[in-house]
Amino acid sequence: MAVDIPTRRRAKPKDDTRLALLFIAPALLGFLVFMIWPALRGIYLSFTKFNLLTPPSFTGFDNYVRMVQDPVFWNALKVTVYYVAVNIAVQTVVALVIAVLMQRLTRRTWLRGIVLTPYLVSNVVAALVFLWILDYQLGIANKLIAATGLDRIAFLTDSTWVIPTIALINVWRHVGYTALLIFAGLQTIPETLYEAARVDGAGEITMFRRITVPLLRPIMALVLIITVVGSFQVFDTVAITTRGGPVDSSRVLQYYIYDMAFGRFQFGYASAMSVALLIVLVVITFVQYRLTRASSSDLA
Repeated sequence: MAVDIPTRRRAKPKDDTRLALLFIAPALLGFLVFMIWPALRGIYLSFTKFNLLTPPSFTGFDNYVRMVQDPVFWNALKVTVYYVAVNIAVQTVVALVIAVLMQRLTRRTWLRGIVLTPYLVSNVVAALVFLWILDYQLGIANKLIAATGLDRIAFLTDSTWVIPTIALINVWRHVGYTALLIFAGLQTIPETLYEAARVDGAGEITMFRRITVPLLRPIMALVLIITVVGSFQVFDTVAITTRGGPVDSSRVLQYYIYDMAFGRFQFGYASAMSVALLIVLVVITFVQYRLTRASSSDLA
């Protein structure tokens, strides 16, 4: 006589979807309210004439036509690209050198803290401090230059010096953070590769060129994307130190957008330039991502 043996039912895996959505909800709500909605609102306003005093009136592509014909816009874009080129070139090289030195010489935690310290300073505070340091008459930098018998330099009032000066101010503030990002990437490179290279007689420079640079490519791609997008959004330093001068030589695109929106209350035109900047950043990010092959690694 056969006896039926009851089969034990397998317990269903616990579904944590609702709990996950509960934890995600606050961040998602903030993202929708403070990022997505303003972006959509800005795109809509770019097709209107709006000055806060009257309701937006639809004008089609008039703002974009005006933007294409606006020489100040193109000058602001040119100045911004110049600033980005100087800032990225100097910041990336200096940050890479600092990161490699920390990796090869010492990995002390307190040293990383010192390197990161300038990043903890507010943009506005940093700009104010350097405004005083670089003042033509009273700044300590020019006093030291004059003490050596050289001519004083109008760092923030000369069209030749103003953009490199602003770029170096922001390099001072951000280079530590960039260096730590690169330093984190260096930690992913196996030490055995360097040991094998030393056995083969490779020096530090050779190992840097043949091992560090190729294997650091995905991290450098990420760093470049972050720093380029951030550099295109420069505003605080210009607003505090030069306000776009002298003669528009430091009028970057973000400051021009701000001036149009909150200085002249032409929110429709300012929104159109903001959308144009968004498109430029999307294109640059996509090109960087593809050229640097950021999604793949030579370590695999």
